[in-house]
Amino acid sequence: MMNHFTMHRIDVRSPPLFSLCGCNHMFAFYESYKAGLLHPSHWLKNISAGIIVGVVALPLAMAFAIASGVKPEQGLYTAITAGIIVSLFGGSRIQIAGPTGAFIVLLSGIVHQHGILGLQIATMMAGVILFLFGLLKLGSVIRFIPAPVIIGFTSGIGVIIWVGQWREFFGLPSVSGEHFHQKLIALLHVFPQLNWQTTGLALFSLAIVIFLPKIPKVSRIPGPLMALVAATSLHYFAGLNEVRTIGTAFGGIPDGLPGFALPHLSFSAMIELIGPAFAIAMLGAIESLLSAVVADGMAGTRHNSNQELMGQGLANLISPMFGGIAATGAIARTATNIRNGGNSPLSGIVHALTLIAILLLLAPLATHIPLATLSAILFVVAWNMSEVKHFIKLIKRAPLADVCILLVTFTLTVFTDLVVAVNIGVIISVIHFVKRMASSVEVKASTTDDLSDPLREYGQNQLPKEIAVYALEGPFFFAAADSFDKVMSSIQDLPTLLIIRLKWVPFMDITGLQALEDMIQSFRQKGVTIIISGANARVDYKLRRAGIISLIGQEHYFREFNPALQYALNQYSNADHDITTQPYPAT
Repeated sequence: MMNHFTMHRIDVRSPPLFSLCGCNHMFAFYESYKAGLLHPSHWLKNISAGIIVGVVALPLAMAFAIASGVKPEQGLYTAITAGIIVSLFGGSRIQIAGPTGAFIVLLSGIVHQHGILGLQIATMMAGVILFLFGLLKLGSVIRFIPAPVIIGFTSGIGVIIWVGQWREFFGLPSVSGEHFHQKLIALLHVFPQLNWQTTGLALFSLAIVIFLPKIPKVSRIPGPLMALVAATSLHYFAGLNEVRTIGTAFGGIPDGLPGFALPHLSFSAMIELIGPAFAIAMLGAIESLLSAVVADGMAGTRHNSNQELMGQGLANLISPMFGGIAATGAIARTATNIRNGGNSPLSGIVHALTLIAILLLLAPLATHIPLATLSAILFVVAWNMSEVKHFIKLIKRAPLADVCILLVTFTLTVFTDLVVAVNIGVIISVIHFVKRMASSVEVKASTTDDLSDPLREYGQNQLPKEIAVYALEGPFFFAAADSFDKVMSSIQDLPTLLIIRLKWVPFMDITGLQALEDMIQSFRQKGVTIIISGANARVDYKLRRAGIISLIGQEHYFREFNPALQYALNQYSNADHDITTQPYPAT
């Protein structure tokens, strides 16, 4: 678990200096400026944090890029471009953006099916979609995806990443297979052919990543960096020629910055890539907002979810123009930033500048980086993503329906497709929610005991059998309409007057309104007068717009229940119908 520590929350109430398309979205950079966090007194700790995060991002960016099916330098280009743009234009002043493990499965599939150009086009389209999500203020809506779905697909991605790195970790020959189970079976068949040099170096790297950070005197040095330096040195000086490296696999890393190049866009390609683009956008939105929430919990800040989506959108739109791939908020790097004192976008910018410096000065040394070491780093990333302890805890403690949603999402992620898994997981969650909401709606007949107080007030000892009172409790929507219809149809002794109480109905949809209208018309044909009372302002508006009040007559529609009951009693006793409390005024 991440260590939480407290910082002072700064409430910025000044209006934003910039606005996009007339929207009041405050950039994280400008917010930090207004809060005084860009003052020179904060520079040292943000620069220090940025350098450390840049060093941590170096092996991760290359590992994620290679696992996604692209060149290692493209991961660095992504971390640089997205790191600067999100730090300037995002909605969280401490968010660190770049390539992440969550994208590996999705991006590698796009590269396999559509090539690098297809990935670049899909990423740019996803950037536009993310920007529109923020512009339309959908940030809070995206966060409504249930926890079992999120844990299910992230754990599934962790398993896929882990198995996907077996080849480089154990030095296995290349295998083919379109689906996960096919690749797994193929890897198991060639497992006896593992390379002992590669496996030994991978285990050595894995041990460094896991155990060296636990030693107090070296705990400040990132484990992936220590593994990278140690394994690369060992490979170089020990002459482990059987181990694949970045140099042997990719020819090394260019020692310069990428040039600007706009990918060739065609209408047919854009149409073909709409699905992958939406998948990148949705996953990027979930991951970035989840990272921002974690950052808020650690640092005591409060991010702007809509502005964060707009910043992530700009990053994904521009990143492919400089050779990058899809990017999002990175939880591990953001947490590292906070732990090392980063409290403004300056640290995110410095993290990107650190990667630029490494790219310009140390790129030739990357030739000797073993792919087995990067696989060992991804083993740890996969373990962290799988959240095994949390996964098991949910299975043991969560309600059965949530456990089913978790397992379905996990299984579909691993064996079919990430997008299919999330869609089906959300659909099942929505159906389950609707079912629970429908079961919470009650249609109850009120008895004399229930109405004893108002009956005594009007001089009655009991409710006449010619008057019936039914109360709706809960949201009256499509899933509850059938229950309402069954209860109303089951009334044996028809009353002369029927009062429908809507006091406990928070909202109604068109199906509920239609069910109410059908009931009114059916009962009117049987000579029953319908009276409605107690609707709140929202329900009142919908009743008027749907013509329900006109159907029953304004004189049969009341603001409160007591006047409605008094009106019914007066009608029953053939007394003076003029009552002191007036119904809603006609509109």
